[in-house]
Amino acid sequence: MRQVRIAVIGGTGLYQMDEKSIIDTVDIDTPFGKPSDSIKVIRYNDREVAFLPRHGTGHHFLPTEIPVKANIWALKKLGVERIIAVSAVGSLKEKIKPRDIVIPDQIIDRTRSRDNSFFGNGIVGHVSFADPVCSHLKTILHDTAMSISKKVHNNETYVCMEGPLFSTRAESNLYQSWGGGIIGMTAIPEAKLAREAEICYALMALTTDYDCWKEDEDDVTIDIVVGNLKASTKTAHAIIKKAVEKIPEERKCQCSDAAQYAIITAKHMIPASIKKKLDILYGKYWQ
Repeated sequence: MRQVRIAVIGGTGLYQMDEKSIIDTVDIDTPFGKPSDSIKVIRYNDREVAFLPRHGTGHHFLPTEIPVKANIWALKKLGVERIIAVSAVGSLKEKIKPRDIVIPDQIIDRTRSRDNSFFGNGIVGHVSFADPVCSHLKTILHDTAMSISKKVHNNETYVCMEGPLFSTRAESNLYQSWGGGIIGMTAIPEAKLAREAEICYALMALTTDYDCWKEDEDDVTIDIVVGNLKASTKTAHAIIKKAVEKIPEERKCQCSDAAQYAIITAKHMIPASIKKKLDILYGKYWQ
């Protein structure tokens, strides 16, 4: 199997990259089932990038139904060390306008029904998640976005809700009071599982609407979301292509060994079946 170090996970509106640049299609079976879709390997100049649409071709997974464990495990198997995740979001601040781009650095988890850890079933581990995105990868993404568009916001908090319904007005006002900048449905458990898998993770959020807190705006509808996403997709492609070229070969962040001291369970007590399932992630720690 070919090894690819950089991946892009596409969200609503970003279901494919440059079709002419596809050099391979990879299907990977995982201990957690099939990923959302086949992984397309794309070549940008001398860099190869793995592309995976999180909702699947034709958008057939609800946010809660996305097989995130399978997605992250498959990317790890492919050799991925860095993930750029693209997500559609609503704005919780006046200054963040529809069609603006946000590179968040914090996440508030408001999900309820998602399996958000590789640990459990006989293995206990606790990985640090104080800073949920990789600061090195985030800086590259932000600087690149700024070089292409002036409608870019940095250091905002992404509120991740369960969905699939949009927020109530009371919820939207609450998230504003917490200091939330944007709201979406897919950053969790994606960011958590990427950290547990020791993969650098950064988010590029495409703002589609003001969430329903803004009473002088029309309430969010899927028509508004899709229309604004279509307008942002070309810019997103350009940012990703340029950012990929700036990513250094060597990682100097702490993501690469995030789970080094996380596993608490004694090695001899970890079930053999769990060791086999998670070997691609943690085998180096129990060899």
